[in-house]
Amino acid sequence: MGRRLSGTPRSRVRSALRQLWLRSRERAAALKRDGYCCQRCGVRQSKAAGREVAVTVHHLAGVNWDGLIDLVFERLLVHPDRLQTLCQDCHEKETKRVG
Repeated sequence: MGRRLSGTPRSRVRSALRQLWLRSRERAAALKRDGYCCQRCGVRQSKAAGREVAVTVHHLAGVNWDGLIDLVFERLLVHPDRLQTLCQDCHEKETKRVG
């Protein structure tokens, strides 16, 4: 998708999605399930001074971050011409009508 001249920068969307992932219950559950240990070599996460070791959570199916960001711009962060201001009641009715 082409570069946007104005609006929310891609870097901000990427950062927000990353923060969402880092704070997600799904990520926390995977870390807890695996005992904060690498599932390949067994190294355990440690914050001890001089022996810091970090573990991360890997998506087995991979994540297409650029595609995900493109989808956010395509469906959520659209041009103001594709947005309409409504009261809460009218918004709920419109959402139900559209599906």
